[in-house]
Amino acid sequence: MTDKLTELSNRLTDGMRPFLAMDILKRARELESMGRNIAHLELGEPGAAPAPRVLEAVAKALPEPQGYTNAKGLISLREALSRYYADQHHVEIDPDLIIATMGSSSGFILAFHAAFKPGARIAVTRPGYPAYLNTLNGLGFNAVEIPVTAANGWRLTGADIEQAFWKMPFDGLLFASPANPTGASLDRDGLFDVISTCKRLGIQVISDEIYHGLDYSGPSISALELTRDAIIINSFSKYYCMTGWRIGWMVLPEHLIRRAEILQQNLFISAPTLSQIAATVALGERDYSEEQKAHYAENRTLLTQGLREIGFDLPSAGDGAFYAYAGVSRFANDSLKFCETLLEEIGVAATPGVDFDRTDGNGFVRFSYAGTRNSIEEALERMRRFLK
Repeated sequence: MTDKLTELSNRLTDGMRPFLAMDILKRARELESMGRNIAHLELGEPGAAPAPRVLEAVAKALPEPQGYTNAKGLISLREALSRYYADQHHVEIDPDLIIATMGSSSGFILAFHAAFKPGARIAVTRPGYPAYLNTLNGLGFNAVEIPVTAANGWRLTGADIEQAFWKMPFDGLLFASPANPTGASLDRDGLFDVISTCKRLGIQVISDEIYHGLDYSGPSISALELTRDAIIINSFSKYYCMTGWRIGWMVLPEHLIRRAEILQQNLFISAPTLSQIAATVALGERDYSEEQKAHYAENRTLLTQGLREIGFDLPSAGDGAFYAYAGVSRFANDSLKFCETLLEEIGVAATPGVDFDRTDGNGFVRFSYAGTRNSIEEALERMRRFLK
């Protein structure tokens, strides 16, 4: 076994830490180049290609010159997104309040700089997506972590927010529903609790809705159904199977849209034109996306049952996304070492919990079921033999 990943994770720069899921992938690719067979459960990356009509539209557009678009994005894409909100969430959104972004990642950068002054405090959940902390750190903002627990299904509540706020007041709250790595989703009442608490305390809400469409217990609820004061960030990466296309979008309150547009002009100019064309078509291909979701639902059942049989602690299968955040206390007390061992010894790639929770994450590992059924079956069989 190698300690390469552990060494990398210990090299901190001003609070920045590696994105361990990507380090795991890097090492897995190195092993594959040596002839090893790796079962990939480390990344939240759909195993399917975008819908066929998406690829056809790109092939048709490719011979034409692809120049910059409006900084906000193609009007055809923004109008299609406006129709999406009308159809899926029954809210009317002016296309001028929508900005096409380079994935959700640039959306976070635009949101932080548009809504907050340098040095502002912004709260995130723990466990949570590791890029939240690293992006806030890298941009000079201060992160406040709000712990959520398995006892409450990993769901954020208004009481959690208020308790954290009175310990250390913060200016903004960034949260995801469904969440990464737990898959926890808020229903309408839960989302209202979060939004109303933030409104009462004067906290700007940023709702990360990147896993919308991938809810298994009911329809995805957008914060826009309850307030127009929230910043919404979404992406075509997950539900629409377009990770490498680097295309997403954000919806902003009217008082922030011009500032965000100016930031977009100067930081990114515009989202990639071909990706915007692809995204416009993808919005009309929900039947294809629902077919992929059905595969994830089957994988969810397979992985959840298999992990429990092996001995992982997994009281909840998660409401959405495509992750199982499993306790590993029966096998290890160091999740990074545990994931190193799985990768090096049996060729199973998974992401250590310390990627998502720097305090308590050593007791957990995140497994993704976004890939193929074969990868999950192979990974479960290898772990069954190795951990028995």
